[in-house]
Amino acid sequence: MTDQRMEVAIANLLRAGVGLAATPVLAGGAWYVASSGRSVPHYGQFDPEVKGLGALATLDWPEKLIEIGLLVLIATPVVRVAFSLVAFAVERDHMYVWFTLAVLAVLVYSIGTAIF
Repeated sequence: MTDQRMEVAIANLLRAGVGLAATPVLAGGAWYVASSGRSVPHYGQFDPEVKGLGALATLDWPEKLIEIGLLVLIATPVVRVAFSLVAFAVERDHMYVWFTLAVLAVLVYSIGTAIF
């Protein structure tokens, strides 16, 4: 795989990821505003909630759609790094394989500890 083909593939991957993430976020946002748009927010009261991936089942459907879209958006750069890892391995560029593997490990660790 040439460098130019890899750049084009990565650009298409990022475009597809953003487009795929935008669809449920926009649908969930529109649904959320349509279902609770006339309610008055209580700005004087703040109830922070720490929600992990396991709390996805407790959300209403509009909020689920928004969170799923945001998770897809977060996953897009991780998939890009994984794709780069495979591309460098196919090219047998060992130095970049190790660098990319280190970046992927840090990404997976940081996202994994934040979500669960």
